[in-house]
Amino acid sequence: MRSFIKNLFKKEKVNYTELVQRGAIIIDVRTSKEFAQGHADSAINIPLSDIANKIEAIKNQNKPVITCCRSGARSGNAATIFKHAGIEVYNGGSWNQVQTALAL
Repeated sequence: MRSFIKNLFKKEKVNYTELVQRGAIIIDVRTSKEFAQGHADSAINIPLSDIANKIEAIKNQNKPVITCCRSGARSGNAATIFKHAGIEVYNGGSWNQVQTALAL
């Protein structure tokens, strides 16, 4: 039982630098005001409330997507939406985590 719970919350190791080298799009799903206060390099801002309207445009780019936000909650919601649309997506968590991962 303990291993089941551990695996349930186990976060997959993702090489964000490699994903970006493959052309991944970093999408910060915070509000434009939050985004203006700081964001990961090369991130674009599509607020979570606008994601549904941008699905086809993102899907047509045929690139992996890395979502991020302030804490990882909204980016997790966005990642679920993208995944259901058939888009290769990774929840990067907070934008600071993504920025740090890209700097390594």
